[in-house]
Amino acid sequence: MPGNNQSPDRKTVIVGKAICRLAAVAPWAWPLVGSSVGRFFDRAAAGWDERTSAGSASHLAALAAGLDALQAKPERVLDLGCGTGAGSLFLAREFPTASIRGVDISESMIGQARGKIGLDPEGRVSFRVGDASSLPFADDSFDLVTQVNMPVFFREIARVLRPGGGVILATSHGDHTPFSTPERLVRRKLTSQGFAAIGSGAAGEGTWISARLDESR
Repeated sequence: MPGNNQSPDRKTVIVGKAICRLAAVAPWAWPLVGSSVGRFFDRAAAGWDERTSAGSASHLAALAAGLDALQAKPERVLDLGCGTGAGSLFLAREFPTASIRGVDISESMIGQARGKIGLDPEGRVSFRVGDASSLPFADDSFDLVTQVNMPVFFREIARVLRPGGGVILATSHGDHTPFSTPERLVRRKLTSQGFAAIGSGAAGEGTWISARLDESR
């Protein structure tokens, strides 16, 4: 779910943060709001890139900084809440030999993302509709999971990551990002799911948190 280049209004921030807190502390309740979130982004998909900073250096600054800190060299990458694919395509450029999978709850967003990859006979980059609370992938499928501006489903991330795999949770507007979760809560939840080496920082207007899943998991 890419972030908007304009400063979001207070109501949007409050609602978005409430949804993210719900996902973090009571993921079982996500079905109560998930379909509404999907419909919101379906409606917003038309002209999204033109209205927002998706794909710009400022939008991707925190994700890029998180990658630098994590020093990941993945073979398989999962980009959650990929929206129109800006972050996924950035990851494809950063890791030219890795396979990249982008997932988003919005069918309209995924349609736009698919339109950007053109012919890809090897299927190195692909996009699919999916819910981050219940991912359509087997256990231990990825070396790296990333997301920008969306709720965090900690258990699912830990499930699809291989032991030693890394995660980067980024925002494009820091604490002013509607779909963001407080760092203190993120750190606590990551620790409870077996993540270690948790780091954080800021880049541009955004923030990032990185961690690695314990090798002994």
